[in-house]
Amino acid sequence: MNGSQKVIEYLNFLLGGELGARDQYFIHSEMYGEWGYGKLYDRIHHEMEDETSHAQAIIRRILMLGGKPDMTVDEINVGDNVPQMLQLDLDLEYQVQQHLKQGIALCEQEYDYFTRDMLVAQLEDTEEDHAHWLEQQLRLIDMVGLQNYLQSQMGDIPQ
Repeated sequence: MNGSQKVIEYLNFLLGGELGARDQYFIHSEMYGEWGYGKLYDRIHHEMEDETSHAQAIIRRILMLGGKPDMTVDEINVGDNVPQMLQLDLDLEYQVQQHLKQGIALCEQEYDYFTRDMLVAQLEDTEEDHAHWLEQQLRLIDMVGLQNYLQSQMGDIPQ
């Protein structure tokens, strides 16, 4: 199937972002685990798996449209402490949201409604799950204080 070259190019742009998000979540989850924050490790590791699934869906769509996936990873930003890491992840999710919205609009212009629907599902996951959860965590830190928040995130990590 030959798809719109504009859509394929934009999907490759989105792919770089998903791969970067995956890697950022990966390193942050490992840092949380090393620091003994098992609950944060579990959640952020789950986010890494979600980003991997998003990347896989984009790769499959690019291939279906007759394109070649570009596996160039976007820049990642690694934090030095929990609040900074959460904020960097939230900033990343806001960026992904904006890029997905632009991709949805492009797909509509190119009459590619299947790709549009895939991006809408990813946007829903980004807005209602990833970004919302990160906003909640930063709000909790403000409400209960960093030390109380960190204590609540302690736990075992999978070996």
